[in-house]
Amino acid sequence: MTEQHKILWNETKDYLFIALGLAIYTVAFTVFLMPYQIVAGGVTGLSAIIYYATGFHLENTYIIINGLLLIAALKILGVRFLMKTIFAILTLYFMLMFAQEIMPKQANGLPFKLMGEGQDFMSMIIGCVLTGVALATVFTHNGSTGGTDIIAASVNKYHPNVSLGNVLIAADFCIIGSCMFFPQFGTYLERAHKVMFGFCVMAMENYTLDYVMNARRQSVQFFIFSSKWQEIANAIGMEMNHGVTILDGHGWYTGKKSKVLCILAKKNESVNMFRLIKMIDPNAFVSQSSVIGVYGEGFEEMRVKVKENKKKMKIVFATNNLNKLTEVRKILGNSFEILSLDDIGCHHDDIPEKGQTLEDNALIKAQYVYNKYHVDCFADDTGLECEALGGAPGVFSARYAGGAGHNSEANMQKLLKDLENNNNRKARFRTIIALIIGGKVQTFQGIVNGEIIHEKRGGEGFGYDPIFRPDGYSQTFAELGSNIKNKISHRARATEKLAAYLKTL
Repeated sequence: MTEQHKILWNETKDYLFIALGLAIYTVAFTVFLMPYQIVAGGVTGLSAIIYYATGFHLENTYIIINGLLLIAALKILGVRFLMKTIFAILTLYFMLMFAQEIMPKQANGLPFKLMGEGQDFMSMIIGCVLTGVALATVFTHNGSTGGTDIIAASVNKYHPNVSLGNVLIAADFCIIGSCMFFPQFGTYLERAHKVMFGFCVMAMENYTLDYVMNARRQSVQFFIFSSKWQEIANAIGMEMNHGVTILDGHGWYTGKKSKVLCILAKKNESVNMFRLIKMIDPNAFVSQSSVIGVYGEGFEEMRVKVKENKKKMKIVFATNNLNKLTEVRKILGNSFEILSLDDIGCHHDDIPEKGQTLEDNALIKAQYVYNKYHVDCFADDTGLECEALGGAPGVFSARYAGGAGHNSEANMQKLLKDLENNNNRKARFRTIIALIIGGKVQTFQGIVNGEIIHEKRGGEGFGYDPIFRPDGYSQTFAELGSNIKNKISHRARATEKLAAYLKTL
């Protein structure tokens, strides 16, 4: 059978079972509820109340109300969503009409009382059990009886926090409670009696519905311990078309390693599972336990709403330094999409850094990118400031040793030489980030204090990291690793302030 044939068969099977469920519902309503003028929820219940009070045929009210609801819901829910609902509404309409035609009548025109006089309560119980089974059959095959289901689905689409169950319960309470406004039902006490019966119908029907649907969903978990684990796994996989997970086990008493089969299955598959295991290995040790629910492929769908992530803000980090870019992306995580200069085609541009302060340089770079490419962006400038050197190398940190380019090794050697005979090794890294969004400028500062050690240590990081030891740590930035550094560094502190600001936009 091809995949297309399987889909067609599953759809056909759904429609057949929906029709079966509606047939059971029709029998329950016309044979057990209508003869005793028992009220219920839903559009069928509302139609019955109008019929009891006015004599207007139940099926006509049912089709009119559902027709109006369908017209209103077509735009909201779409034709595809409502196809099975439309089928169910039309099928139930004709079934209710046909059932009332063939049923023997009482003097008042209602179907005859199969259970006899005075058996209202017993007839209600039987009717509710049948309607609960009927609705479960319809719902488990992706169907709906329309009516309040359409209202609930429409409300839930625009207000996801309002559950389908809450809407249905509220609608049923209103429908059943409306009996109090029909003088045809007698005194207020008699009307209250009818309303109480209606609430009993609702409770019993919902209990049966839940019981049948949960019984169908019941799943079990097997742990199978056997020396013939491979044969059992093959048989379960091939003959039962079931997934098997193989776990590594270790016997405490024997001290031997073994394989354990773990299987999640529907409860009704248990007998076949045990039969198959016993045929292969009668001495197998099998543990079976019930599980509350199994969700995923082959089982129940996880019917929860996942909050959609807001579209990530795209923002350019004005740097050609891959180390900086990687570091900032790690710090900001997945909250923002950080683009590089290369991403916007700016990789060949030589952005001048002629400022006299870190603030000046950060702003020069950000302003250059914003003016030329018209994108929201930020830039940073970082300097290592040594107390004994009056704040040097500071804004010239990247070019401290002179020459072309940024030679980290030469910069470190020059700094170590300048501090060679100096006992004051206090220093700090300071980062300034300049952000431009919509032409508006914001700056953020991050500082980490520490000291310059006498020799290089560590192989991670970049720049002066191998000779800078932050306060409170015995290791240099190059020894701490990126995970720790990205939590305590100057750039991390400035970037956290940047992120906090961006989240307010």
